[in-house]
Amino acid sequence: QVQLVESGGGLVQAGGSLRLSCAASGRTFSSYAMGWFRQAPGKEREFVAAISWSGGSTYYADSVKGRFTISRDNAKNTVYLQMNSLKPEDTAVYYCAADWTPRAAPNLLLGEGQGAYDYWGQGTQVTVSS
Repeated sequence: QVQLVESGGGLVQAGGSLRLSCAASGRTFSSYAMGWFRQAPGKEREFVAAISWSGGSTYYADSVKGRFTISRDNAKNTVYLQMNSLKPEDTAVYYCAADWTPRAAPNLLLGEGQGAYDYWGQGTQVTVSS
């Protein structure tokens, strides 16, 4: 099992940057593919980005491609979401999610479906002012 705790959210002006972190407990973090999702007020939770356990593969929603970067440091049991050129429509609670993937598939991504992830953090609020 793994427990996830997000941090790094806050209030930022449009055009600014934030880096979110997701710290994971558990000795097998490096076996977990990770994802970031977000939920804006009154909207359903949506996919943002995903990364394989090795960090060798990444995937982004079209709405954040070119502005956000997902990365991980397995030695620190942490996954990151660097968010640049933020827009007011990026305002949401951001969640990290994880699930186990085979070591034999270092570039396997879990993708956009929330059902592919068994473990979720509590979320961190990101607010972008115009």
